[in-house]
Amino acid sequence: MSSQRFLLATRSAGKLRELHEIFSEFDLDVVDVASLGIPESPVEDGLERFETFEENALAKARYFFELSGGLPTFGDDSGMCVDVLGGEPGVYSKRWSGRKDLAGRALDDANNAKLVARMEGALRDDPAHYTDAGRYISVAAFKDSAGEVIRRGEIEGRVLLSPRGRGGFGYDAYFEAPDLGGTFAESSIKNTAASSHRARSFRALLSALRAEGRV
Repeated sequence: MSSQRFLLATRSAGKLRELHEIFSEFDLDVVDVASLGIPESPVEDGLERFETFEENALAKARYFFELSGGLPTFGDDSGMCVDVLGGEPGVYSKRWSGRKDLAGRALDDANNAKLVARMEGALRDDPAHYTDAGRYISVAAFKDSAGEVIRRGEIEGRVLLSPRGRGGFGYDAYFEAPDLGGTFAESSIKNTAASSHRARSFRALLSALRAEGRV
């Protein structure tokens, strides 16, 4: 294992479970912001204020790199883009419902309720051109003293009007991907960590960094 320690700039338990599977393959010593003792701040709510996944991912990596005193830091931003909704919710996936009073599962439920309502509305309005196609997108970013690197990963699938599965988080029960063999909520952590959008972006990033000798 590398003697260098790396920081994962997320407080999401769901992301951490998947990412630890991926980072273990590269034999890296990683910590998250909570285990490092970095207190949660309202500033974090404003990090994802940009219009692209790339900018949001880099904002997280930069913020926690500085806050940790220069610990090499990984950040990411991800979301679901639905064709019939013009690519929404996209970068606004986490806060799409507008419910600032909610967090965790309650916020997921509010986002998913909006998703189903919008999809059903699109089907009623134009059934001839309705499509349930969509994709999950992830951008992984890395910041250290030598600079910044980003990589993008995607997985194609279809958006469901009824949930399937009890695992995952966010929109996972409503997104079915052939590469996973079902919805994200039906997939095991190992299966998800092998094929998800996040797995693809982080493996590409880690491979690039390893080739440069930075991890």
